Amino acid sequence: MEKETERKCVATGKVKPQNELLRFVKTDDSRLVPDFNKKIPGRGLYVSNSKELLKTALEKNLFIKSIHQHLKIDDDFVDLVEHLLAKKGLESLNLARKAGALVTGFEKVKEKLQKNKVAFLVEAVDAGQDGKEKISGLAKNIEIISLYSTDELDKALDKVNTVYVAVLKSNIAEMVYQNLKKYQTFLG
Repeated sequence: MEKETERKCVATGKVKPQNELLRFVKTDDSRLVPDFNKKIPGRGLYVSNSKELLKTALEKNLFIKSIHQHLKIDDDFVDLVEHLLAKKGLESLNLARKAGALVTGFEKVKEKLQKNKVAFLVEAVDAGQDGKEKISGLAKNIEIISLYSTDELDKALDKVNTVYVAVLKSNIAEMVYQNLKKYQTFLG
């Protein structure tokens, strides 16, 4: 097993594994762009996966200082990064839906929990308190991630009134989990 590549965070100066960092690249026209899929050629610039540290890096011009070159950075850069991470999480949930690796709805989620088929749960942030308590009781030691509204989940999964989502134990579950946790960590 090879060691994971580590990179230095421009905001903290700490060296971390790449999966704990957000990658950005300077384009040919000197723009700073997110490159979370690590596909854009060029020198990568890294920030710890944190909204606050990204704000700090931008406010203190740490990207520019780290490469000693001018960069064009959009005013809404932090919002763009947050949007991209949120979108990637929703897209991965939809991919799991298409693969048959998730179920929605309280009763279906309950059934899969009872059969020990659930890797983790996604609960809408606007779920009712009574439903949250019931799901929490059923989930026992299964992690519940709450990042998206019912409306966001509805649109992503092409469903109606999506409050509870069970991501089933499968090959795709780890990828979905990593994308959701990346967004959750970014938000702090």
